[in-house]
Amino acid sequence: MSSTESPDTRAASLPVPPAGPGPRAGAGETVRSVTLPGLTLAVRTPGTPSAPDGAAPDRAPALYVHGLGGSSQNWSALMPLLADRVAGEALDLPGFGAAPPPDDGNYSVSAQARAVIRHLDAAGRGPVHLLGNSMGGAAATRVAAVRPDLVRTLTLISPALPELPPQLTAVPTALLAVPGAMRLFGRLTRDWTPERRAREVLALCYGDPRRVTPEGLGAAVDEYAQRLELPYAWEAFGRSARGLVNAYTLGGQHGLWRQAERVLAPTLLVYGGRDRLVSYRMARRAAAAFRGSRLLTLPEAGHVAMMEYPEAVARAFRELLDDDESADADGS
Repeated sequence: MSSTESPDTRAASLPVPPAGPGPRAGAGETVRSVTLPGLTLAVRTPGTPSAPDGAAPDRAPALYVHGLGGSSQNWSALMPLLADRVAGEALDLPGFGAAPPPDDGNYSVSAQARAVIRHLDAAGRGPVHLLGNSMGGAAATRVAAVRPDLVRTLTLISPALPELPPQLTAVPTALLAVPGAMRLFGRLTRDWTPERRAREVLALCYGDPRRVTPEGLGAAVDEYAQRLELPYAWEAFGRSARGLVNAYTLGGQHGLWRQAERVLAPTLLVYGGRDRLVSYRMARRAAAAFRGSRLLTLPEAGHVAMMEYPEAVARAFRELLDDDESADADGS
C-alpha cells in the first residue's frame, strides 16, 4: 500500500455533478444500444487488439460502470490499457451518456445494480471482471453481493459507500439530492457555458486539474453541451443523487457495508488522497469489509483515478488478474 497524505479540504465553489466525461473516444471505439424490457443501455467498447499471429486474443470479459453524473467515456483512458487482457465494455446507465431514462423512473442504487445484472444475464458474459467508480462502485458492490456467479473479480475506484457524516467538500453535491435542488441549481447556473461547467466538474473530480489534457477538456465541453440539450439530464442526476443518499440510510442485510462483507470475489480498492467526494480515510474500513481485498492508495489522485492515473490503476488491475489466473491454475 502506498502512503497517503491529507486531502485538499477546499470546498467546491458550487455543487456540480461529480463525474465528468473522460478523454475522447479512442481509435476503434464503438458505442451501441442494448434494449431490455423497460430500459435501454449504451455500451462502449474499445478497439480489439491483435495477437502476434493475427488471431483474436483470448480475453476474459470485463464490465466498467461509471459514477454519478458520468458516462461510459469515464473509462476511455483505462480500457485501452487493459484491452490485451480483458474484453471490456463500459455502460451508460439509464439516464446518463447515450442511454435514455428508465421507463419506471427508478434511479436507486438497487435499480442500477439490476440494470447491470440484466445486461450480464442477457449477454451471457458472466462471470466478468467488474469495475465501478463512485456510485457505480456502490452498484457493483451490490451486484457482487447478490449475484456472485456474475463477478469474477471486483475493482472499486472511490466507491460511494456510506460515510456518515460525509466530508465537508462532498456536502454541496449531496444537497443536490434534496427535492427541488436540481431545478434551483439549473436556474442559478443557466448562464454558465458548457466550458465553465466542464471546468467546475473536472476541478472537483481531479486531485490536480492541471492534469486534464486539452483533448480531455474538449471532450468534457462537448459532452456537457450535448447533456444540456436533454430534457431529463438534471432530473436523472437529482434522482440518482437521492437514490445514493437513500442507499446510505439502509440498514440490515441491504446496507452497502453489510453487502460488502458478503462479496466473495477477489477485490481491488483504489482511493485518492485528494478525493473531495469520497474520503480516502474510508479506505481502511473498506479494506476490512471486503475479505481478502487489496488496497491501492494514490496520494495525489482525486475522485476519478482511472482518468487521472490510468497507468497506475491498470498496473494494479493486472496484478489482480495475474493472481486470479494463478489461483485458477492452482485450483485446476
